[in-house]
Amino acid sequence: MKKVEAIIKPFKLDEVKEALSEVGIQGLTASEVKGFGRQKGHTELYRGAEYVVDFLPKIKLEVVVADALVARVVEAIQKAAKTGRIGDGKIFVLPVDEVVRIRTGEQGEEAI
Repeated sequence: MKKVEAIIKPFKLDEVKEALSEVGIQGLTASEVKGFGRQKGHTELYRGAEYVVDFLPKIKLEVVVADALVARVVEAIQKAAKTGRIGDGKIFVLPVDEVVRIRTGEQGEEAI
């Protein structure tokens, strides 16, 4: 099993969610986060004063999938989240040792 984490632009959330649904993903976790990469934020003007916004709003998606689905999930996220401009985000794939469904006690891929 693998955990796929994706940092995407907030307005792309619905498109990515639909793309994952088409691949067969039934559940995911989405969190509002802030961060920066090469984009390095931007400057804004507020009441005549200029200030730097270092951390930009992003969405962090997390989904745990069977090894067989990883490539399809990554491809679906990449296609749906891409705008072609700086700040589109990143996708991380991490190993997952164990999953346990709290309600039923199911373990492993059955718990996904």
